[in-house]
Amino acid sequence: MRGLVLHVEDEPAIRDVVRLYLTREGFSVVAATSGEDALAELRRDRPVAVILDVGLPGMDGIEVCRVMRADNDWTPVLFCTARDDEVDRVMGLELGADDYITKPFSPRELVARVKAAVRRAAGPETAGAVLRVGDVSLDRGSHEVFVADRQVELTATEFELLAHLMARPGRVFTREELLSEVWGYSSAGGTRTVDVHIAQVRGKLGDTSPIRTVRGVGYSVADPVPGADGD
Repeated sequence: MRGLVLHVEDEPAIRDVVRLYLTREGFSVVAATSGEDALAELRRDRPVAVILDVGLPGMDGIEVCRVMRADNDWTPVLFCTARDDEVDRVMGLELGADDYITKPFSPRELVARVKAAVRRAAGPETAGAVLRVGDVSLDRGSHEVFVADRQVELTATEFELLAHLMARPGRVFTREELLSEVWGYSSAGGTRTVDVHIAQVRGKLGDTSPIRTVRGVGYSVADPVPGADGD
């Protein structure tokens, strides 16, 4: 089995289809129909990933994700919603969601994104690889990031994004390349996801962030230049 996925959705037909496709791929599935039930299931079952509908009755998906991250629960979260509003999407990603899919969706695409999120959270098979750029060190084995002596909490996707950049210092990646190589899919509309995650990682790393914007191209990492602002 690939692990347990928590699917938080109040529409029975969608729950049934998602369960069918996930179980075919070797996942077990537990369902919740409200935000309150979702938090209870999270604490009881410890899933490998959460598919979280935004438009839940009562406590919505945004608030569920907010509570999870406040509780230091970094289980990968994939938001699923009927709304395709830029503000909603960015808000979800800024709260620490790992990915975002809009209804109506392809069940196969949803499963592929869940598998990619679980793979990112598991990290590489080889332990002990430590990457360093400037004051930032990233341990792929322990899944830890430090800025000098300060530990930084990153989501699984933020971690993999930073690791991907730090593994090739000086190499400039386009947004499309990062979307394909970190998230595991390509979409012209998905490059905004990359920008939001880059901003989140930079904010968490602080003033010594080694991430650089190469205007008109994409992003890279390099040793910080005194007085530079990261752009």
